[in-house]
Amino acid sequence: EDPSLERHFKGHRDAVTSVDFSRAKKQLASGSMDSCLMIWSMKPQMRAYRFLGHKDAVLCVQFSPSGHLVASGSRDKTVRLWIPSVKGESTVFKAHTGTVRSVHFSSDGQSLVTASDDKTIKVWTVHRQKFLFSLSQHINWVRCARFSPDGRLIVSASDDKTVKLWDKTSRECIHSFCEHGGFVNHVDFHPSGNCIAAGGTDSTVKLWDVRMNRLLQHYQGNSVVNSLSFHPSGNYLVTASSDSTLKILDLLEGRLLYTLHGHQGPATCVAFSRDGDLFASGGSDEQVMVWKTNFDADYGEVVKPQKYSSSVDGTHGTGVEMDGGIHHKKTKTQDSVRTHEQQEEETSLANTLEHIMGQLDVLTQTVSILEQRLTLTEDKLKECLETQQKIIQNKTN
Repeated sequence: EDPSLERHFKGHRDAVTSVDFSRAKKQLASGSMDSCLMIWSMKPQMRAYRFLGHKDAVLCVQFSPSGHLVASGSRDKTVRLWIPSVKGESTVFKAHTGTVRSVHFSSDGQSLVTASDDKTIKVWTVHRQKFLFSLSQHINWVRCARFSPDGRLIVSASDDKTVKLWDKTSRECIHSFCEHGGFVNHVDFHPSGNCIAAGGTDSTVKLWDVRMNRLLQHYQGNSVVNSLSFHPSGNYLVTASSDSTLKILDLLEGRLLYTLHGHQGPATCVAFSRDGDLFASGGSDEQVMVWKTNFDADYGEVVKPQKYSSSVDGTHGTGVEMDGGIHHKKTKTQDSVRTHEQQEEETSLANTLEHIMGQLDVLTQTVSILEQRLTLTEDKLKECLETQQKIIQNKTN
């Protein structure tokens, strides 16, 4: 079966710039040039929420791993953290001096990495909402920055035509990939953490091994690649292009699997759900579309390490091998060793932890909002007192 259009969301009043699913797929967040953040419910007939706060175009959105927070970045140079509830309250992070193009949570939900036209990448703590440090070696706008799955590395993509790999602890740039012939719009880590994929204005998608820093695969398209997302299995990659298409690449076979035409005008963003059953896309046609994956019925099976040519267009016909290590899959025998009770205990423990993390998120957020209100109240009080002083002075005069 081919991927099929499942849902269609209309409500933005300008181009959609970014989409992301919450962990349990109950909600979908989208950002738009209309300065709004929308949260759509995946349940039919449930209303969508429109969150106002940014003073200019919202260029990036992402749910925290627990799903209890949403981060957004904007042309107004700020980053906001939202509680995706009816009230839609948010707190503001200010440190960038240019448009914020990218926000991304670390997989433990503790850190946030942001990228901006001020040519820097910044890292923040989520719970204390504190700015930690900047990475600044790019010499042009930084369009995208992502944590590796283990949180030890950061990858960034820039209009200086480079993709840079950073060590989060030492804060050093450990490698620059300079093979792109144009601006690099988007970059992300493979779920295994062993490789990265990047796409940009040179109409290519390139995959590099980050352990050996070598090019693994190169896909030549015929239009600007605006966004890409790895399927959680690590076997597929979906891209959104300016020719209005979404393309699904089979990374094991090293070939284009599907081209989907849904948007009228450039497809600007695309993202798989956390379980890979769905993917969402947004476009300059103001529409958000949700697609059923269908193409990957058997990715639960063990993936055999396969060798395949690195290239689709024949320009790199050297047959780079993708080592099997990139597909971390448990085999059947490993799984059966763990007892059912163990698995149940682990699941319930994970759920409890998840719940605690969520409560923490909300508490942090509430405290932060209260602090802001307190400051406002104090300011008002000060104003009142000053006015009173003036009145008393006027009377005595």
